[in-house]
Amino acid sequence: MSVPRSVAEVLAEHVTLEVEGIDRMYLNVYVPGLQREQGVAGFFRFHRGYQFVSSALMDPISKSFVAALEEFARREKIPIVQFRKGQRKDDIAAEQRRKFQETEGVVFIGKAQEKTPVFRTERRRNERTGATYPWLVRSTAMVNHFYIYCVDRDFGPFFLKFCTYFPYNAKLCINGHEYAKQQLAHKGIGFEALDNGVLCCDNPKRLQSICDGLSAEKIDALLRKWLRLLPHPYSTSDRKAGYRYQISILQAEFSLTQVLDRPVTGRVFFEEVIRENLDIGRPSQVQLIFDRRINRCTPGRFRTRVITDGVVPSLHVDYKTTRIKQYHKEGRALRTETTINNTRDFGIGKLLKNLPALRQVGFQANRRLLDVQRISHDCAIGEDAFDRVVRPTEVEGQRASALRFGDQRAQALFSVLVVFSLQLRGFNNREMRTMLAQLLGLDPANYPIGRMTYDLRRLRLHGIIERIPHSHRYQLTSDGLRIALFFSRTYARLLRPKLAQIMPQAPPQASPLRVAFDRLNSEIDACCEKERLAA
Repeated sequence: MSVPRSVAEVLAEHVTLEVEGIDRMYLNVYVPGLQREQGVAGFFRFHRGYQFVSSALMDPISKSFVAALEEFARREKIPIVQFRKGQRKDDIAAEQRRKFQETEGVVFIGKAQEKTPVFRTERRRNERTGATYPWLVRSTAMVNHFYIYCVDRDFGPFFLKFCTYFPYNAKLCINGHEYAKQQLAHKGIGFEALDNGVLCCDNPKRLQSICDGLSAEKIDALLRKWLRLLPHPYSTSDRKAGYRYQISILQAEFSLTQVLDRPVTGRVFFEEVIRENLDIGRPSQVQLIFDRRINRCTPGRFRTRVITDGVVPSLHVDYKTTRIKQYHKEGRALRTETTINNTRDFGIGKLLKNLPALRQVGFQANRRLLDVQRISHDCAIGEDAFDRVVRPTEVEGQRASALRFGDQRAQALFSVLVVFSLQLRGFNNREMRTMLAQLLGLDPANYPIGRMTYDLRRLRLHGIIERIPHSHRYQLTSDGLRIALFFSRTYARLLRPKLAQIMPQAPPQASPLRVAFDRLNSEIDACCEKERLAA
């Protein structure tokens, strides 16, 4: 069996199982009407019937909720574990699950003090009468939290974290791969588990269907089921009055797992990834950083890194608060996963009902990264495509000058486009202008906007970029990405370094290319001299 030589070959010929699905989800569980001071005041005044609102009214509810949880643990013989500073909760949970023998139930309850937003009462004074009165304000405090680790018949392991202070917000953490394993076991489909994944399956199509079926409705049903089984901080009358928990998305991981036939295949993949990116960053650090400003108000970091931890490398791509991570999982599978920490990065709401739109963004990001890596090793273009770029063009009466290969400005444009190829929301005039000016050794503040507009028009008419509808942003076309990669890398890696080796001014070195070229040059000179003498 031959060793694969490129990313395209690895993905096309050496993947034995491919599964796309939700990985971990960290969800916010909250009562919408109780997240602001006005809503809390309305709860106690108009629902509970108190004349004045004070944080003292919250204390009996909190004590009752904590007592109910502790009584539930005592009655069901559930261990309560105090989390200590520096302990990994996942390790403790794994140890407790090994002792748990039931198919469904609460494994243990963990306690930890954590900082959280709370409502406090401060005394205020009426300026006219001088009388004091209580007033609710938002604050923060170190409050006990209960981590309720459970095993569900359909979802497998998960935990629900409750704050013990009003308004008793909670966090729900589930794992889509554990859900898939539980469903496979229920349906009697044979499989071999991978840590947080599946290594092989008797029915891969059914496995993918199960992963696709993990919906917002099923996640909501999981929460409702366990809220009925566990002590609830709000009474039945509170819930009937509309004070019910809702779910929003705090963090969601969308993964693509591609099981490889041999460990060496994964090593080849990452060797190719690192090799293809060394020219952008510092080779000694194997780190590729794209620090750039999107605009003055855009938060977050924008960079790509290849990090080697021991002997296992991993690729990390950052976009605002979103992370794409790619690594060789347990030496058996290629895992590409996009972690979205703020759905607003993509103009999507946070409520759980927006999960389908978020899935599309996450899975497209994974595929886009793989496409870029594949194109890096398959960027040959024909003579016609080459001419379309390096010669002037006319599109619907609009003329555009050539983007000549080797021209300093054209090569800088292609290099910047390669940097923006992983930008999920495209780029605009200012972003392009800033990076292009730096590559050309100019001051970005003084680079003419009109010149950048002219270049964007050239790129658009040559079919390399296209305008994103209803915006002033652009994105690379499929052909444009190939052209940008081909032009920038051929010029940087082949033409300049190899030409430098064969020129007479270059210091004499015993490189294979220099030796071969000198031999060819000598043979051509000898042949010409022989033809001259014969004439």
